[in-house]
Amino acid sequence: MSGPYVLEATGVGVRFGGVRALTGVRLGLRAGEVCGLIGPNGAGKTTLFDVLSGIRRPDRGRVLLDGADITRRSPVWRARHGMRRTFQRQQLFGQLSVADNVLVAQEWRGGGGGLVADLLAPAARRRRERERRERGARVLADCGIGPLGASYAGGLPVGQARMVELARAVADPPRVLLLDEPASGLSAPEREQLAGVVRRLAGEGCAVLLVEHDVAFVMGLCARVVVLDLGTVLAEGTAAEVRADPLVREAYLGAA
Repeated sequence: MSGPYVLEATGVGVRFGGVRALTGVRLGLRAGEVCGLIGPNGAGKTTLFDVLSGIRRPDRGRVLLDGADITRRSPVWRARHGMRRTFQRQQLFGQLSVADNVLVAQEWRGGGGGLVADLLAPAARRRRERERRERGARVLADCGIGPLGASYAGGLPVGQARMVELARAVADPPRVLLLDEPASGLSAPEREQLAGVVRRLAGEGCAVLLVEHDVAFVMGLCARVVVLDLGTVLAEGTAAEVRADPLVREAYLGAA
């Protein structure tokens, strides 16, 4: 895949005291691309996600969105400019319903207000509220959890909770989607559902970066794979190229 990068990290370095979590990491994502990020535990994958999403500011290097430096921009700014992220541990609003978890992601665009707004708000506000509820229902259906809309998010098993988090991340159409171990805890049908959502988003032009320990899932879904080891990029290429790389086999995949 060719073309300019939508999201790019250049020379990113992060230290935790005397430990170098990331050293000179370079990574770029193009529109419509699904890229896998793999590596052993402690390789720096989640730290890189924290830098890309604005949760952690790097000690060195820059993060660029459409070529503009956003290294000092907040996570909220990045989210409102099309960057979305999920987490290893689900970050749902457990006291809210599944449908309301998805509606929260669209709140900043207007609408909301419940019954009072429905009764008192002008027609434009009511229309926005209706549209975002319809969008939320479509996203839940796309993620295979439409029947769970009225369920409380806090009572869901891990697999369904991950799908709710995915639905919330894409409720407001993303330009860049960072998925941190999204297949963990999912059943085989849920993994197929996840893969279908990711492919559809990529087809609509979204750039997707996927961290996942299920190598078979990554290799089957991602056109390009980047391997991190000890905070540095060990290899990068197609799934076949990375699988055949002797350094990657030694560090992560195993020799068998």
